[in-house]
Amino acid sequence: MHATLFLATMLAQLPPQPAYTPPETIEFHNVDIYSEGTRMHGETFIAKANAGQKRACILMAHGWGGTTAAMRRDAAAFAMAGYYVIAFDYRGWASSDARVVLIKPAPASKGTFTAEVKEVRGVVDPIDMGTDWLNAIHWAAAEPQCDMQRFGLWGSSFSGGLVVYAAARDSRVKALHSQVGSFDGRVGWDASLMRAEATRYSRGSIDYPEPYKKVVGNLIGAPMLARFPQYFPVEEVNLAPHTAMQFVVAANEELFDNKDHGLRAYESFKGTKRLITIPGIKHYGIYNEAHDQAFRLALEWFNLYLK
Repeated sequence: MHATLFLATMLAQLPPQPAYTPPETIEFHNVDIYSEGTRMHGETFIAKANAGQKRACILMAHGWGGTTAAMRRDAAAFAMAGYYVIAFDYRGWASSDARVVLIKPAPASKGTFTAEVKEVRGVVDPIDMGTDWLNAIHWAAAEPQCDMQRFGLWGSSFSGGLVVYAAARDSRVKALHSQVGSFDGRVGWDASLMRAEATRYSRGSIDYPEPYKKVVGNLIGAPMLARFPQYFPVEEVNLAPHTAMQFVVAANEELFDNKDHGLRAYESFKGTKRLITIPGIKHYGIYNEAHDQAFRLALEWFNLYLK
């Protein structure tokens, strides 16, 4: 099958994305961001009153199984508060294109050939996602309305750790807000199972998981366990002394132990920091009963360190 035809077939099978009409006060654009040659879907938000102006900038991406659609409410609100906001979907998620791997050996060529390929779509690979964050930062650096001297990251749940991963690798990140974040890919998994999966991938005896498969509870997207031992931003916080970090945790967090994740990251970090524990909520409470409080905390933090 020709690669282009295969891609079109796969895109037709994706879960439909909800139509979006931005508030009348917001200038909204769909944009293309490239990560290692693969196009990611991105969205930009700015108040029409600030259009054409260079503004402090916030970059956003969601966690495990999330998409830009879930962030539009907050992105528009940050824009109305004076920021230029960029949100994006990881490679292989929502409207973003995906990496492809060969199904059959490539013919001898000088670089261009027709091949049968498979998309790597709807899986959770923390290293690939971290790379996507870094490339989204590089993309933002060329945006005329994005002031890279006042540049921040917003992350939630799985991306709550990814924002630290990115800040540890790019000194342009001046502030970050991490809510109900997970920070250590080694915790909660059987180490021997992760090593065994890595060995099987390296010998070609297993294939990538099917797209959007539910393996961990009701979370959408199978984890690439072979990659999780390489992901531990909980130990990398002090590689970003230039970044003011806010950690927001759920008091009744049920998906992991805060002591291994947000609390440990906060306690380890030697730079400018703040910890907020929201009482009475579980993990998903951050998107429901505590949503407005979490947004206010994020805005307050960005106003302190980006404005």
